[in-house]
Amino acid sequence: MAIAYLLLGSNIGESKEHLQNAKNNIQDCIGDIVVQSSIYATAAWGNKDQNDFLNQVIKINTTLSPFDTLEKILDIEQKMGRIRTEKNAARIIDIDILFFSNEIINTENLIIPHPHIQVRKFVLVPLNEISPTFKHPVLDKTILQLLHQCEDNLTVNKI
Repeated sequence: MAIAYLLLGSNIGESKEHLQNAKNNIQDCIGDIVVQSSIYATAAWGNKDQNDFLNQVIKINTTLSPFDTLEKILDIEQKMGRIRTEKNAARIIDIDILFFSNEIINTENLIIPHPHIQVRKFVLVPLNEISPTFKHPVLDKTILQLLHQCEDNLTVNKI
């Protein structure tokens, strides 16, 4: 059994409903949700000419491999209507693998831990809410430490 942390995000349509729909699909196809953060609103990161995002981090137990988990995530995103266009574009749903137990994977299609965790407050704030003492297996720092060191100026508001 592996523990995975996933980041859910949406900024098109009924974002709260999209997050719930994603969680239902994850529960059905990937594994049991052990804990979930509050939902947070944040301005778009990267491409700022779009609606604010709603983001949430969930911790799941899964028997799937990291690669099978990614495949299921891509299926869920597609089933929910995500169309991949340009980088950092608006989206109905985005599901990112942040951590997969303490595994370190660096392939063309999958990088774990997610390479931008430490520079994105919209990831660190909800992650810190549910697992402040989890230690990043590459950076060897806790989520709380990474949050305190993060220089991202975007406001992250709990809703």
